[in-house]
Amino acid sequence: MKKNRNLWIGAGALVLILSFWALSGEEEISRDITAKSFLGEFKDVVTSSGELMAKNSEDISGPQNARRFGLYNIKISDLVAEGTYVEKGDMVAQLDKTELSGRLNDLYNELEKAQSQYTQTKLDTTLELRQERSGIESLEFDIRQKKVEIEQSEFEPPATIQRLKLDLIKLEQNLEQSKENYKIKQEQSRAKMREAGATLAQTRNKYESLQDLEKEFVITAPKPGMVIYIREWSGEKRKTGSTISPWDPGVATLPDLSQMESKTYINEVDIRKVKTGQEVEIGLDAFPDVKLSGTVTEVANVGVDRENSESKVFEIIIEVNEADSTYRPGMTTSNAIITKTLESVVQVPLEAIFSEDDITFVYMKDGASIEKQEVRIGSRNDEFAVIEAGLEADVEVYLTEPASASDNSIRTLSDS
Repeated sequence: MKKNRNLWIGAGALVLILSFWALSGEEEISRDITAKSFLGEFKDVVTSSGELMAKNSEDISGPQNARRFGLYNIKISDLVAEGTYVEKGDMVAQLDKTELSGRLNDLYNELEKAQSQYTQTKLDTTLELRQERSGIESLEFDIRQKKVEIEQSEFEPPATIQRLKLDLIKLEQNLEQSKENYKIKQEQSRAKMREAGATLAQTRNKYESLQDLEKEFVITAPKPGMVIYIREWSGEKRKTGSTISPWDPGVATLPDLSQMESKTYINEVDIRKVKTGQEVEIGLDAFPDVKLSGTVTEVANVGVDRENSESKVFEIIIEVNEADSTYRPGMTTSNAIITKTLESVVQVPLEAIFSEDDITFVYMKDGASIEKQEVRIGSRNDEFAVIEAGLEADVEVYLTEPASASDNSIRTLSDS
């Protein structure tokens, strides 16, 4: 009796083990995921992320003539928040005036010095000319006096009369020379005054120009619009603390939101597929439900190095067909550039494609069995591959490798 009982217990355990194996096998099979090949339109696409930007915009720039005063790198001390809507004349940015104030102080001192020099030159030339005129007047008086002496020396000895006449001639010569010297002194005085006046005017103009430049350190909006920050050559946005220069004076832009573009970069492997005029399906990360359309309008001829990219990339500009006031420059875009469209071709998901010994194949259901069927692949995109040979539409294929068929031999295209 006890023996029979042990037999029953052993049989039950065996049944449980077999049941467990059976269930495990079913679970293994149930984990195999399948899909059906299908006939339909295929779009070969090149995808990339990009940035929304306005097609047209007006730059808001700092002073253009700062280089004239030796101001080459000017720091932005204050900048309104990006996305701020401003009216014409509203303050957009302020520039650091530290270096400018130093130049103003230096020029003010130069202006004071030039003014003093001008006044001193004027006084000196006035005094010098006055002395010259006094000398001429003295000589004229001496000549008149000498003529009187000659008139009164009628009865003097001839030698005395001759001496008086010689003295008169000498005085007249001195007067003539003094008048010539006076004219020269006048020209010299005029030249000195012109020089001092020019120096004063030049210094004053510089000072006034620098005062006008100081007003330009408060940058205002040229028209109403939304402020969008400018990107540096490095890709970083120009913000408070950034510097501008006479060669790159922009601090922000006012974009025209009625016409938008998506700027993106394509790697050097895919760029050969991209051409102007191709259609693009555009998505916005900020609005996942929004689907936009666009057209490739510009393809760069020269590749550039970009951060986080090991290979050269090429800039692509895509014109967006739709416009909406809620779309903002700087929003992240997803761009699917349709490089080729094929009508009525057999396709399978990329996960259904396997490779072994340089042979590309699929696992397909063939009645109750699973076959490894060689296929010839044509174009492919991020989701599907075109089957040019080896598989027809509406055939169930495996997206994961079935363990039960992994060791099967591959049925080649020549065997099909």
